Amino acid sequence: MPAGTTPAAALRHTVDLARAADELGYSRYWLAEHHGVVGLAGTAPEVLAAQVASATSRIRVGSGGVMLSHYSPLKVAEAFGVLSALFPGRIDLGIGRAAGADPVATAALRPGPTAYGDEHFPRRVVDLLGWLGGGLEPGHPAAAVRAMPGPGDGPDVWLLGSSPHSAGLAAALGLPYSFAHFITPDFGPQVVGRYRRNFRPSAADTEPRVNVAVAAVCADTDEAAERLALSGLVWRLSPEEQRGPVPSVDDAQAAVAALDPARRARLAQDRGRLVVGGPDRVVGQLARLAAAFGVDEVLVVTVCHDPAARLRSYELLASAAGLRSR
Repeated sequence: MPAGTTPAAALRHTVDLARAADELGYSRYWLAEHHGVVGLAGTAPEVLAAQVASATSRIRVGSGGVMLSHYSPLKVAEAFGVLSALFPGRIDLGIGRAAGADPVATAALRPGPTAYGDEHFPRRVVDLLGWLGGGLEPGHPAAAVRAMPGPGDGPDVWLLGSSPHSAGLAAALGLPYSFAHFITPDFGPQVVGRYRRNFRPSAADTEPRVNVAVAAVCADTDEAAERLALSGLVWRLSPEEQRGPVPSVDDAQAAVAALDPARRARLAQDRGRLVVGGPDRVVGQLARLAAAFGVDEVLVVTVCHDPAARLRSYELLASAAGLRSR
């Protein structure tokens, strides 16, 4: 959410960007889940996915991701079953273990003192897959319950993560895996390698399937991109639960001038996680990352203050990467 605007405007910009991505030839558009953060308006990816899918025609739409620890797997299966029935062949269900919220918001989201903790996340994923596939295993306390509208052309389920734990679970369940390079860039290829080595074929996939999510800012020149990226870098200096709207470039530059040495070092470290520059430079770096991970699909998340600059970033990337526009 850019400074000087409203959550409603941020949501409209999200839908506008999705329309553009559909026309530019991108293949997926994923929506994150965060709670209690003033600078982030996306609290319900399943609701926003319905609006985005309605506003587009070809691009796959989904969650990146639903934080399954907060919810009943049955309810998530039903919500994405409805989405899949409305938009067959176009819905992705990315699921994650992280809270996407501070401890107070996490406690408020979970349904009372009997809610399961994070240690039960693998069981919740198994139950979710069972309901999406038509039923739970015999002997399950809820085996008689069916998730409606029922199995069919359901969502493509991905496990999201940034650690060996998530990679191991995805491999054990035979699920495709999306690695969050923008969170932990240093050891990603090793994590993805572990996923591939331990992958067990499943009804969903007979071979491992991976993409990697990268933070990037593209502009017409390297200098312009570095300037745009400063807003997101300054914004990330605050803990997530304390982040307000994304500052303007001018305000970000003023904030950098006032940083103490420790926070200036943190800013430089965060800059190392970003792919920033003109089109050829960014596409070249993304290609090298894809080669290092052994993937043919990269997800790109761009955080900057100006929605028009964000749209321009995706336009430049699409052109430089040779995407086929419609």
